[in-house]
Amino acid sequence: MSLPKILVVEDDALLCFAMEIALEHHGFEVIAASCASKAMNLLCDSTTRYDALITDIRLGDGDDGWSLAHQVRELVPEIAVVYVTGEGAPDWPRLGVSESVALQKPVHEAQLVDCISGLLSRRRKLN
Repeated sequence: MSLPKILVVEDDALLCFAMEIALEHHGFEVIAASCASKAMNLLCDSTTRYDALITDIRLGDGDDGWSLAHQVRELVPEIAVVYVTGEGAPDWPRLGVSESVALQKPVHEAQLVDCISGLLSRRRKLN
């Protein structure tokens, strides 16, 4: 059985690295991107099937995490989505994709792992 593959999109290199290490430690395969356009390139140019997207909301130049998640869901409707944010969580019910979760930064390792594991488990039960 292959490891669940997670696309992490975070423009803060240290935060991205911390999420990568935490998720890999708990048995996930992680591919990271620093912006929405790089994430979409990875998604479109790859034969990799991603199980989950973890994205910051504020990503600097280009699309934000809200827009990215909507684009990703058009390509991969079953993908689990987790937003991580320092300030945008109140907008999540209005701007987030359905059946997603928003976590407030700083995100603790256990919180992130529990969240993504729960979403993936629910998605497996539905399929």
